[in-house]
Amino acid sequence: MKEDSLERISRELRQFAEDRDWVQFHSPKNLAMALSAECGELLEHFMWLTGEECALLSPEQSNAVELELADIMIYVIRLADRLDVNLLAAVRRKMEINAQRYPVDKARGRAVKYDKL
Repeated sequence: MKEDSLERISRELRQFAEDRDWVQFHSPKNLAMALSAECGELLEHFMWLTGEECALLSPEQSNAVELELADIMIYVIRLADRLDVNLLAAVRRKMEINAQRYPVDKARGRAVKYDKL
């Protein structure tokens, strides 16, 4: 079985949209708005729960959260595709920036923004 890759999933999502003539609706603005809406739907599953309750979701809740995460990833991948962004390269670059902004000796165990370290 072939291993899934971000590039392969991106091609499959592009084809899915093309087959349905949805590319016309997939402007960066619309995809960003849809992404925001899906993030809101994910948040609904955790609203009013304690930290402990969030860690102990029922199988049904976990399944629903998993599907929302999939929706979010789909929109992120489609948006990156429409903007010609290499997501893996962008993540690697951002990790390098974060490593500089949050050196271990200053950031370990602290939940503050880099400019407050």
